[in-house]
Amino acid sequence: MLGTNGVTVRFGKRVLYEDVNVKFTPGNCYGVIGANGAGKSTFLKVLTGELEPSEGEVYMTKNERLGVLKQDHYMYDDVKVIDTVIRGNERLYEIMKEKDALYAKPDFNDEDGIKAGELEAEFAELNGWMAETDAAQLLTGLGIDVELHEMLMRELTGPQKVKVLLAQALFGNPDVLILDEPTNHLDMAAISWLEEFLINFENTVIVVSHDRYFLNKVCTHILDIDYGKINIFVGNYDFWYESSQLALKQMKDANKKKEEKIKELEDFIRRFSANASKSKQATSRKKTLEKIQLDEIKPSTRRYPYIDFKPEREAGKEILNVEDLCVSVDGERILNNVSFKVLKDDKIALVGPNSIAKTTLFKALMGEIKPDSGTISYGQTIKQSYVPQDNEEYFKVDKSIVEWIADDYGITDETIVRSFLGRMLFSGDEALKKINVLSGGEKARCMLARAMLEAPNLIFLDEPTNHLDLESITALNEGLIRTNAELIFVSHDHQFVQTVANRIIEIKENGEIIDRRCTYDEYLEQNVELMKKETSFSEE
Repeated sequence: MLGTNGVTVRFGKRVLYEDVNVKFTPGNCYGVIGANGAGKSTFLKVLTGELEPSEGEVYMTKNERLGVLKQDHYMYDDVKVIDTVIRGNERLYEIMKEKDALYAKPDFNDEDGIKAGELEAEFAELNGWMAETDAAQLLTGLGIDVELHEMLMRELTGPQKVKVLLAQALFGNPDVLILDEPTNHLDMAAISWLEEFLINFENTVIVVSHDRYFLNKVCTHILDIDYGKINIFVGNYDFWYESSQLALKQMKDANKKKEEKIKELEDFIRRFSANASKSKQATSRKKTLEKIQLDEIKPSTRRYPYIDFKPEREAGKEILNVEDLCVSVDGERILNNVSFKVLKDDKIALVGPNSIAKTTLFKALMGEIKPDSGTISYGQTIKQSYVPQDNEEYFKVDKSIVEWIADDYGITDETIVRSFLGRMLFSGDEALKKINVLSGGEKARCMLARAMLEAPNLIFLDEPTNHLDLESITALNEGLIRTNAELIFVSHDHQFVQTVANRIIEIKENGEIIDRRCTYDEYLEQNVELMKKETSFSEE
């Protein structure tokens, strides 16, 4: 069992939270939520012992083991993939190495035999005989093919390393599992596998995530960091949201009634305090008035940007026509005879296992790469905007956010720029930040701001929710539902795709596509039915 006793975390004069008393019990999954900068990752570091609290203590049952998702993707570059996973249980890994060293000794003696026996007993107790099998199953479940298991970590791509480090955290049935943004860089198949793993995990899970669907699927409790406190709610993310909104509404309603009562009492006192026959009643009402206390409603640290895509003009009948598009990257065919038309009111989600293929399609549509063959044609009324997944090239100039926006769009009135940026949460001095030092979330909001200013009627979005907090994701989600621009987008956020898309284009591993006019959940159901039919056919 893991818990905190009177934990306070402060940096200088800034207090993140104080007097936190939480007990994490087995069989539950705790989702940690809060605005950017509220201290979610800091709280996980306190729980793991990476950071000492300013006051209070963290306690854990003796001999229990923590499984922690490592954030350093280069930490194990010289280690084999399978060994990296097994190192999730460092003691087991040490025993395996000690055993190998002992048995390799040319002068193996009786003392070595005794030591080997002790190691073998501890090895068996830690289920060491199943270590490689269990590690391989975790890797395969997360989409790391068997042929990669014996390779060095440095030979893997960034997303593959993330999956291996996640497998490492899950390995060996830890008593407490602590995961900071585990769904980042995972494809939807891996996220689905992780959801099922955590649902069936019998010990304690503590997780930070910006994926609302994921939090709803796996969490039994929500830890909300706000108002300088950490409050715990029983239930998933939606239950927390509804409960917190209801509690806030009830508090505001109660205050409104109290304010009305105060006004009524003050009116009576003012009218009759000088009236001898009413003086006792006026005095009684003064005492009643003194007892009424309004509930303090502190301002939340949560801030929602206002994201609204308003096209400069409505798209005509012809929007986008792609015919027999073939694109190769480094000699490998990525897109193969891709054909589709974008029609009025289309909001298309691109799905499939190959993230490179989806990004390649966007680059081809924007003219950033030349296709091998095929055609891409836009209607005369079309004005497109592109929010890429990798936006670093846009932020390599030494300008403030205000200058960056004003210069690019020829806006000479700084008041107009500042007003617009304020809606995107860059108010006051924040709007004067240099763009080359912004955080990932700030850069993502800047890119969305650019797209809004372009007033497009066709929008391409490649993983737009990456780096955004829950509040910004919610605002973007609502903005895309509301807009009458046509969309083609990629996202690993299940709820985002389900609520925005009305058409799904799947890019298969061979570069061809399957085009379905349906919601994302309907697409998943159709895939399950298809797999069942294929399995039934193969059995016959």
